[in-house]
Amino acid sequence: MDMRILKCTVNGKPVQVGYDPRESLLDTLRNRLGLTSVKRGCEVGECGACTVLIDGVATDTCLYLTDWAQGRDILTVEGLQAADGTLHPVQQAFIDDFAVQCGFCTPGIIMSAVEIVNTGKTYTRDELRKLLSGHLCRCTGYENIINAAADAIERVNGSGRPKPAPGPVVVPPRPEDVPDGAPLKPELVAGAE
Repeated sequence: MDMRILKCTVNGKPVQVGYDPRESLLDTLRNRLGLTSVKRGCEVGECGACTVLIDGVATDTCLYLTDWAQGRDILTVEGLQAADGTLHPVQQAFIDDFAVQCGFCTPGIIMSAVEIVNTGKTYTRDELRKLLSGHLCRCTGYENIINAAADAIERVNGSGRPKPAPGPVVVPPRPEDVPDGAPLKPELVAGAE
């Protein structure tokens, strides 16, 4: 069997690893480097479970030959966490917004969200849906994933999900303002902040 040596950077560290020239980057990352956040899903570029960043661009590794990764900078979820254990803002947003259920699709979605956050741009919710549309999730219903992406943008760039418009505020009455024996009924004050 003809073996080659891949020389690249994976999660900030220089790597040299043997591979079969017919091998996908998915197989190399999972089987040869033990990076199991890179999931084997559809194997045809439809589900996004195998997404990593290659030179900062979200890429389906099931369609990407290892040969093409020579000299590239590859980032997986394993490389996001800081040395002190602090989670990346995207990872923390996914936890805080309950955007994780079974977790199978989560690493790929997180990597796409990291690419989105790294643009430094602001996106509408519809734009975020389109940007993340290459990912399939059977558990969450996507709403919390969009919330987490918007929150991560806000945390990193200060320009994420728009704040909701102020609604009515419930103001409880002060006990001294209520006649004896009358029930304490809160008052709605429209638009108060």
